[in-house]
Amino acid sequence: MKTQFALPTHQNDQNKKVAYVNARLFDADSGLDSKGALLTIGDSIADFGPALFNEGVPAGIEVIDCGGHLLSPGLLDIQVHFREPGQEYKETIATGSKSAAVGGVTTVACMPNTKPVIDDIALVAFIHKRARETAYVNVRTYAAITKGQKGEEITEMGLLAEAGAVGFTDDGLPVMNSGVMRKAFSYARELGVPVAQHAEDLNLSCGTCMNEGKISAQLGVSGVPNAAEAIIVERDILLAELTGAQYHVLHISTAEAIDAVRRAKKKGLRVTAEAAPHHFILTDEAVLEYRTFSKMNPPLRAERDRLAVIQGLADGTIDAIATDHAPHDQESKRVPLASASYGIVGLETMLPLSLSLYHQGIMSLRDVMAAMTYKPADIIHVDSGRIKKGARADLTLIDLNTQWEIDPKQFMSKSLNSPFDDWPVKGRAIRTIVGGDTVYTLD
Repeated sequence: MKTQFALPTHQNDQNKKVAYVNARLFDADSGLDSKGALLTIGDSIADFGPALFNEGVPAGIEVIDCGGHLLSPGLLDIQVHFREPGQEYKETIATGSKSAAVGGVTTVACMPNTKPVIDDIALVAFIHKRARETAYVNVRTYAAITKGQKGEEITEMGLLAEAGAVGFTDDGLPVMNSGVMRKAFSYARELGVPVAQHAEDLNLSCGTCMNEGKISAQLGVSGVPNAAEAIIVERDILLAELTGAQYHVLHISTAEAIDAVRRAKKKGLRVTAEAAPHHFILTDEAVLEYRTFSKMNPPLRAERDRLAVIQGLADGTIDAIATDHAPHDQESKRVPLASASYGIVGLETMLPLSLSLYHQGIMSLRDVMAAMTYKPADIIHVDSGRIKKGARADLTLIDLNTQWEIDPKQFMSKSLNSPFDDWPVKGRAIRTIVGGDTVYTLD
């Protein structure tokens, strides 16, 4: 297969017209699912519907035949690590965004645990500048909750939000101090942005390298119990209720934490959660086969937790699917389990792995796509993830039925750390459109 890439032009030509014909128009929010066409003018969606261009496409409009495939709003991944600044040998905004484009992802939200930490407006500006210069997709960023991610002093949250931070997180580390977290919640509530937490009680997880259970016992290594995640989620929900803030749980992975979020939603609290594909595909048994390539934080859990993640997605307790795309060089992974870095790459595998929930009859296509389009957009308050007139023309063309095997050696990411080597999947992005420009095609 042949792939082609092009950086977005940021639409110098606002009169450029492109007609996407012979498409299966699909929008998870509105329930749109019909054959039809869509017209973009410049960087926006001008019109769409089953009757559009029934009499033919007028002259002067570029025509793209979608071949009957699914034309969806562009996917969002609201938890990625692009490693820039500071660890460009693992990933850059250019390579990470190219990887996103292959995966059909048109908007990402970067985590702030770079080197240096994104805790200053100059660093938010740096991310935005580098994205304008080198990114294939829309790049947004969180800022840190605390200065240097030390968990002690909150950042200048108002200035950071004004500079364009979509929310606040110390991802990679939890905010252990309840007083600091309460203060962060109070400020974020006034700013109208989420506080996102990597939920891990460090007092319970210190010295561990995988999930606590029969596999850790078999390998003779220390494991982290489910309680480490659930305790922080339960505490944060109480603080969210106290302050009225928007609280988002990053990469939720345990049945206990999911139950806590479910109860919070029933109470009407502003609590959301996301799950990564590896947590609904794999269990800690994968560590026996893939070793360090299956080491991530939070760790792969037991089968009951994997099923709880799937149930949480199916019933809406878990709002979004996000990858926690965490690229690492080979030297960081090909070491003993206890010494290896946490994380796997995921941008190019999110869509096919998530579609397995649809192909296996576990979730409807609408619910699966909702978790990758408008629901994550709503969490970080960006106007994206929907097909509607006047909306930005960020779109993904998906071949739902093509069968293929994942090959990390073909990834556009700088890093290849994935346990899904040779994994059979069904469905993939074949065209990615950002602001009206095609940035990736697979022929």
